Amino acid sequence: MKVLCIGDVVGKVGCEFLRSKLPALKKVKGIDVVICNGENSSDGNGITPASADYIFQSGADVITLGNHSFRRKEVYSYLDDTPYIIRPANFPEATTPGVGFCTLDLGRVQLTVINLIGTMFMEAGLESPFDKIDKLLKNIDSRIIIVDFHAETTSEKLAMGYYLDGRVSVVFGTHTHVQTSDEHILKNGTGYITDLGMTGPLNSVLGVKKEISIEKFKTRMPVRFELEKGDCKMECVIFDIDEKSGKTTFAERLRII
Repeated sequence: MKVLCIGDVVGKVGCEFLRSKLPALKKVKGIDVVICNGENSSDGNGITPASADYIFQSGADVITLGNHSFRRKEVYSYLDDTPYIIRPANFPEATTPGVGFCTLDLGRVQLTVINLIGTMFMEAGLESPFDKIDKLLKNIDSRIIIVDFHAETTSEKLAMGYYLDGRVSVVFGTHTHVQTSDEHILKNGTGYITDLGMTGPLNSVLGVKKEISIEKFKTRMPVRFELEKGDCKMECVIFDIDEKSGKTTFAERLRII
């Protein structure tokens, strides 16, 4: 089974570039399942029902989120009503819209996607993602399990990869918008990459106009972020997973421009 995992889609321009590239990529590479991080898919941060629908209609099967999951209040009921968009599971269950994992029934096999958020330099006071994943895995029977770990530091992501090696099929990182070159298969069969990267403006600072980011760093004053336009990229990884064992057999990192 080939699972395509796509890095954070940024704004309208990222959504449009995704739609222009994803259908052909799925066909050429024989992709079975597409997982896409969409937490920045709306201009001005966050995700809206409109941008989520656009990503689904472009060919994604599951949308994962992160620290901007709840930036737009209009998405709250959408998260509750739409089964294949998931927010980090270690947000408080009682007070948070949506769910932290979903399961696709593909007939021959079930595939579960879990979303987690890191606690290093991220949201304060959340449950440890390590403790949360232990609880979740006790009640998930799927042979193939994919984890999107939305975290700031490479050390926390690497630690999670090793922690879950042999217990899940894939661990991929999101959030930093910079693709890492460390895609590989861990000792016990778990596919891993520290960060998938970004789908959005190529000549930008994480999607934002570079002049604005430079101004903020130079002056230390508040600025209004605006997304860059122009040439785009889609960064992603294809994980080839053995359906019988649930282990990853191959990982291919891509940057499409």
